[in-house]
Amino acid sequence: MTQDAASAPSQPQIGAVRDNHRFDADRLAAWMAANVEGFSGPMEISQFQKGASNPTFMLTAGANRYVLRKKPPGQLLASAHQVDREYRVMKALGGVGFPVPHMRALCEDPEVIGTPFYVMDFLEGRIFRDATLPGLEPAERKAIYADLVATLARLHAVDYAAIGLADYGRPGNYFERQIGRWTKQYRGAQTEEIPEMERLIEALPGRIPADDTVTIAHGDYRPENVMYHPTEPRIIAVLDWELSTLGHPLADLAYTCILWHSHSQSWGSLLDVGLAAMGLPTEEEHVAAYCRLTGRDHIDDFSFYLSFSLFRLASIGQGVFKRNLDGIGTGNAERDNSGTWQLARTAWEVLQR
Repeated sequence: MTQDAASAPSQPQIGAVRDNHRFDADRLAAWMAANVEGFSGPMEISQFQKGASNPTFMLTAGANRYVLRKKPPGQLLASAHQVDREYRVMKALGGVGFPVPHMRALCEDPEVIGTPFYVMDFLEGRIFRDATLPGLEPAERKAIYADLVATLARLHAVDYAAIGLADYGRPGNYFERQIGRWTKQYRGAQTEEIPEMERLIEALPGRIPADDTVTIAHGDYRPENVMYHPTEPRIIAVLDWELSTLGHPLADLAYTCILWHSHSQSWGSLLDVGLAAMGLPTEEEHVAAYCRLTGRDHIDDFSFYLSFSLFRLASIGQGVFKRNLDGIGTGNAERDNSGTWQLARTAWEVLQR
């Protein structure tokens, strides 16, 4: 991770380490000296202020800058925040030239800073927090979205067994397992009854398509989780692999399509935008580009894939909301759960199309 640059150049939102995320800096420095080649102190630690999942820190030691990602403190939901998996998949993909940061070291010993963590190189580049890419010319917007879908197709073409990831997940029956997983995660963080979530939990299993393709699935693939070259419309790193597994490629594709259905201010919505004039693709053009790149001639029941992706994001949002209520979130402890409600409603509407 990252230089946080929006479409118009901006500085990274990095500040002091939050009180509930503090750890022993001296123990970390000693571990870095023993495990990270070329590291030499003294070291300064600051924290990235964006994000709501795994706490992320900047480590500055002389001319070298590193990024550390760790599990959050407190009681965690089952199978969440597995930083060792993030490290493993990026390490493997980097070995075949896929754009990811250079992995430095993984620490699974919670005695060092309180939780497992990993360290990777800091990269200079652009991250677009707003999906409409304000401040850019239409031709560059078009090229940025073209590389977004091309990089996703490239990921799905990777032979996961050949790079040592044959056991990175259970191949097959992806949606059955995922619906079960996110239902369980939702129940574990539930604070109120959302009627559309109940309907989705009941209806989604009966709509699973027969297509059972297996690839590496990123799980959170969108503009905010990739870094572009400082001046070129080219992705230099795909970030935030916490939700990755062996899964279904169309889950990743549908997840990117949430941009055309969400009102999220944090993502930047493509709803009610003059797409053609701005150089932005329609949802149909985005899906068609992926199909061309991957050799698919069509996708049956795309509404299922999109509804599932919205449902899963609603479950994730409920977990973030619950962590903030409990005082262990990495966001600004917002107490408004309207985003989860909106995603659930949209998912239910999409499923009925």
